[in-house]
Amino acid sequence: MSLGAHLLEFRKRLMLAAAGLLVGMIIAFVITDPIIAFITEPINQVAKTSDTLVALTYDSVTAPFDLRMRIAFSIGIFLSAPIWMWQLWAFIMPGLTRKEIRYTVGFLGAALPLFFAGCYVGTLVVPHVIELMASFTAEGATNLYEAKKYYDFVFKMMMVIGVAFVLPVFLVVLNFAGILSGKAILKGWRVAVLIATTFAALATPAADVVSMLMLAGMLTVLYFAAAGLTLLLDRRRRKRRIVEGLDPDLPTA
Repeated sequence: MSLGAHLLEFRKRLMLAAAGLLVGMIIAFVITDPIIAFITEPINQVAKTSDTLVALTYDSVTAPFDLRMRIAFSIGIFLSAPIWMWQLWAFIMPGLTRKEIRYTVGFLGAALPLFFAGCYVGTLVVPHVIELMASFTAEGATNLYEAKKYYDFVFKMMMVIGVAFVLPVFLVVLNFAGILSGKAILKGWRVAVLIATTFAALATPAADVVSMLMLAGMLTVLYFAAAGLTLLLDRRRRKRRIVEGLDPDLPTA
């Protein structure tokens, strides 16, 4: 295909992806009420156990609508993911080899479930964070959570934990590419545990030790799972090279 044909194909795929996102946003906008009720439930729990005023607030006339639009956009991306991901895949797939296609499908098949699992863990961690932080409120003070900042906090916590769950998949990808061996990955377990613990400490309140240990433990388990898988892959490659009469210790991409 010529450059012009590629640009036309890209525009077509982009328009279809945008249309899918728009449909997803419309559906998400309709269901924003239960979503808002879900993410504000921790505030309601704090309000039930507190003698002070605890509430979600809006700082402008259009703030309630703005919050719904932000939620609709975020949820719309997830709902329309099959459409825009397929359009992206259909655009780049003709330029990939069969081996690259297999690796890409494998990466997405592992990364997407882990990402959504991380987002789910985020929904479990966030309420504990909010309740713990509210417990430090001075007597006679109030907890008024501005809607935009509150939603950004919840959404970013979910995204950060979701991405953290995907990081072990990148280690496997680097092993496939011949950049990191399984032994090298396993050898760095002390650094990985330190990073996982540090990340968990930053993602959760300092006083919430239970949530920190749970998150750090999950990330550490995923790291060792990735290390174990790469060791098995290295072993298979080594056996294959021996059968082919090649140097088994020669790194391959």
